[in-house]
Amino acid sequence: MNGWDVLSNIINGFPPVAITLLLVAVIVAAIIFIVGFTKHGVDFIKHGFRENLLSELMAKLATKEDMSSLKGDMSSLKIELDTIKDNHFGHLKNYLGVLNGVLLDKKIIDNETKARMDNELRGM
Repeated sequence: MNGWDVLSNIINGFPPVAITLLLVAVIVAAIIFIVGFTKHGVDFIKHGFRENLLSELMAKLATKEDMSSLKGDMSSLKIELDTIKDNHFGHLKNYLGVLNGVLLDKKIIDNETKARMDNELRGM
């Protein structure tokens, strides 16, 4: 008994519909491989169709229209980051102001030190 006999026995154990679907899937995969290999060569084996997609995206980014829209997106992103930073800093300043009051109430710091810390917070 050789390998072909074993393969024949395995194939005969499956229903004909399953073998047909498997055969169709193998044929489709072979067609995709042939088309990809003829267009991209050995790079298709390494990267598949992604190599072509990356080059198309880079070409689109290099055009003037896309660069101007990218600059607009970057400026709006910078504005959003500045807003987040300001809001975060505002919450931190409020927390430190409350902390200064608690430290004064517990008599850990005196009025002069609290005034100096409040002036520093206002300067930020």
